[in-house]
Amino acid sequence: MVDQSLQLDQPHLVAPAKLGAWARVARTWAPVLPFAGWMLLFLGIPSVAIAVAAFEKDNGGFTMSNINTATSGVYLNGFENSLKMALVTSVVPAITGGFLAYAIHTSRSPLLRRLTVTASGVFSQFGGIPLAFLFIATIGAPTALVSGWLHSVGLSPPNLYTFIGVALVYMYFQVPLMILVILPAFEGLKISWHEAAEGLGAHSWEYWRYIGIPVLFPSLLGATLLLFGSALSAYATADALTAGTLALTPIQIGTFLNGNVIAGQEHVGYALALGLVLIICVVMTFYVLLQRRASKWLR
Repeated sequence: MVDQSLQLDQPHLVAPAKLGAWARVARTWAPVLPFAGWMLLFLGIPSVAIAVAAFEKDNGGFTMSNINTATSGVYLNGFENSLKMALVTSVVPAITGGFLAYAIHTSRSPLLRRLTVTASGVFSQFGGIPLAFLFIATIGAPTALVSGWLHSVGLSPPNLYTFIGVALVYMYFQVPLMILVILPAFEGLKISWHEAAEGLGAHSWEYWRYIGIPVLFPSLLGATLLLFGSALSAYATADALTAGTLALTPIQIGTFLNGNVIAGQEHVGYALALGLVLIICVVMTFYVLLQRRASKWLR
């Protein structure tokens, strides 16, 4: 009772404690504010603008016609092709990159690891029109260098201007990206786990079945989802290769942005972008959850 009366009679004694609490909160969140502002300016506001425009008529007002158009006909085919492309160019590079990352991990060579990580960092960021030109000059044209070698041995070069051809080009940056993402997960596997399993009489395949694969599975699945999102949103490479002849949603959105649309259909592009944003949000949500699950093994 005495303490309470003293606090009531002298309220200024509580103020420093409150100030200290606010200072701790400010100190905790202050470093996040620049990033939060950047996210709001370049991601939050544009996403809201796209969502509003997707349900808007050309002369204002609410409408569902844009969504109906974006989910039917050639635009629905674009979503299907984009999802198929993302699935193929995420699963195959995930498997290939996973085995390559494991080979790098087991080599125990610091030099090989540095060279591979550096090269993967460069190749994973190389895309767009330069990548399309590289493949066209190498294998896409009849007089290209690799095309000539293949013709000399009786083989036909792949057609880069089809679905399979675009998927092949995507592998160029998807496999290195998988190596970069999954290599830390392999390094999270402790040697003592393998030695303990061998000491208890477990074979190598039993170690991978009961220890290795369960530990790596969240990281592997999360990396595959990251590749899926990367392939789904890729635009410039496919557009440069196919010139819009392959129905992919990013290319269709680019067509609307370039103004090559029928009068009165401008807001359909916003509806397509909204659909792509929603798919990416779902994929990234699962990716974050899986990375949170896998992070405890990387400590």
